[in-house]
Amino acid sequence: METMNVQGLVAAIERLASVLEARAASQETARVCWPEEEGLAYWYRRVGGRSMLQPVRRPHRLRLDDLKDIEPQKVRVVRNTEQFLAGRPANNVLLTGARGTGKSSLVKALLTEYADRGLRLVEMEKSDLVDLPDVLACLETRPERFIVFIDDLSFEEGEPAYKMLKSVLDGSVWAQPDNVLLYATSNRRHLMPEFFHENEGTRHVGEEVHPAEAVEEKISLSERFGLWVSFYPFSQEEYLTIVAHWLRSFGVGEAEIEAARAEALQWAIERGSRSGRVAWQFARDWAGRHGLPRKEPRG
Repeated sequence: METMNVQGLVAAIERLASVLEARAASQETARVCWPEEEGLAYWYRRVGGRSMLQPVRRPHRLRLDDLKDIEPQKVRVVRNTEQFLAGRPANNVLLTGARGTGKSSLVKALLTEYADRGLRLVEMEKSDLVDLPDVLACLETRPERFIVFIDDLSFEEGEPAYKMLKSVLDGSVWAQPDNVLLYATSNRRHLMPEFFHENEGTRHVGEEVHPAEAVEEKISLSERFGLWVSFYPFSQEEYLTIVAHWLRSFGVGEAEIEAARAEALQWAIERGSRSGRVAWQFARDWAGRHGLPRKEPRG
């Protein structure tokens, strides 16, 4: 009887070992691996339990010269990126401000400008940032230099990706790889919602005993980005300058551009925004209505 019990126990242990080995193998294959097909830009994706960097077949081919009326912002971001490409110290970057003012487009234009110097772009969704250490571990073995791009970044209370990003930026015993920087865009400078009651320093609201510390926690993530770059809404003339640039890119003459000013302003009023994105959308609409050939979409 004892022999049978021992044999049964051994068999159970062997079955458990097999399960654990299979699980370990599954976790091993789930780690991020470099794709067989290389590209200039990559998406980080999870497909069927696997994590992968998927090459982008048609990345946006924006040029820095296409981005108008954000010269101070371009200068700062370009300088930081060139330091990074030269192997000199450079900072993670947080680009914040009004929608449609060129934050995401500026990051995309860096790829067009510096791809021949080894720059590559990896875009991640906010929800996938819990896997950021695995992505960085994959990238640090590569000879290229990578910008990990997180677009439209903001968090709500308690999101696990918030803690992970905060730790990776400046709070872990594991150092960020030398060949990787993080560039993020957001409409919120502090990346989390803020409330009026949090500024009432002499009052305690709800269950929070130390409200000032709660505010510090919200600010602490954005402060871990070494470079902050702010973008502002465009004036009417700046908006019209951008409209004129895009119409010229379609081959529209100066007289027609001048005649389109009033229509462009009406377009912005209807959209409730004078932004670079709205200017591009108006130019596409105008060109299409006037029978001009299609151009590659711009960000």
